[in-house]
Amino acid sequence: MGLRSEETLLEMKNLSELMVDLAYSALLYNNREIAEEVNHLEDRVDELHESLLMQTLKEVEEKGCVEKALIMLRISRSIEVIADSAKAIADVVLRDVEPHEVIRESIRESEITITLGRVAPASILANRTLGDLNLASETGMWVIAIKRGRRWIFGPDENTMIKPGDLLIAKGPLEGVRHFKRLCSSADKEL
Repeated sequence: MGLRSEETLLEMKNLSELMVDLAYSALLYNNREIAEEVNHLEDRVDELHESLLMQTLKEVEEKGCVEKALIMLRISRSIEVIADSAKAIADVVLRDVEPHEVIRESIRESEITITLGRVAPASILANRTLGDLNLASETGMWVIAIKRGRRWIFGPDENTMIKPGDLLIAKGPLEGVRHFKRLCSSADKEL
């Protein structure tokens, strides 16, 4: 299959992995904002799935490779099912359904949480790299993805620049969430 198909499949995989993390966090902390982001991500995975179907059919028509096409389509469908399942988990929060205590307790055993933070123009995070900020060491929160407009940056590294308006998705201990969010909003001016 072509490079474009592989890139689409990789983006689908990355989004579905992120969705599972976000869905569990939304459920655990009854967080509507995170649950709504899972819904948006699921829409994007659906778009990518449709695009991959069309790309794959075009490549089969041009080059043959039916066996490879079937593999791509099966993987794509499996990823789409994972995304649908994450959406179903997040939907519990959006419908205000109280999950069974056994479910909450099993998720609560994790010492790590996921949170979202929108970078304000006046934030000390804006227009600086993750390496400059040393955010993980200073707050305990590790940025695992950045949403910039409709584009996602997965696994940002020390050279990744944070821009005003970026939606940062961070993972870390509960104790770091408040400071992380205040840094994003510009309420806190120091790391």
